[in-house]
Amino acid sequence: MQGNPEFMRQAIELATANVTSGRGGPFGAVIVREGQVIATGANQVTATNDPTAHAEVTAIRNACRELGDFCLTGCTIYTSCEPCPMCLAAIYWARMDAIFYSATANDAAAAGFDDAFLYSEMKKMTGQRTLPEERLLEERATESFEAWRRSTARVEY
Repeated sequence: MQGNPEFMRQAIELATANVTSGRGGPFGAVIVREGQVIATGANQVTATNDPTAHAEVTAIRNACRELGDFCLTGCTIYTSCEPCPMCLAAIYWARMDAIFYSATANDAAAAGFDDAFLYSEMKKMTGQRTLPEERLLEERATESFEAWRRSTARVEY
């Protein structure tokens, strides 16, 4: 699969416009299906006080709304920067076909957006991470999963 530089230009322009307009950070994303832009997103973390409102996540939310589906199979994402761990996971959960990016994680780190800590935390085992973790109510842990398995209204994903 080969990326289209025009869609990457759009992602970079979204990122730059987001900064120059004062709306947010230097990140933009474009989601494409069959050569058509389905949705776009720009970083809205500070504008919305939402730490999950990264460009890729915003674009995914917009694409899912536009298509009426939580599955974005057949779509590709063009993002102005290599996705952070959260965005990478969201892209996988959305089942997109490919990721194209311009700036690297190192470029982002040089600008003050360093994800190295998150990558290192994710590699650690439970109990070894910086944030304390504790399992509670183990005896009730699978109640919701059992309800899910019995549900006739469930939508597989």
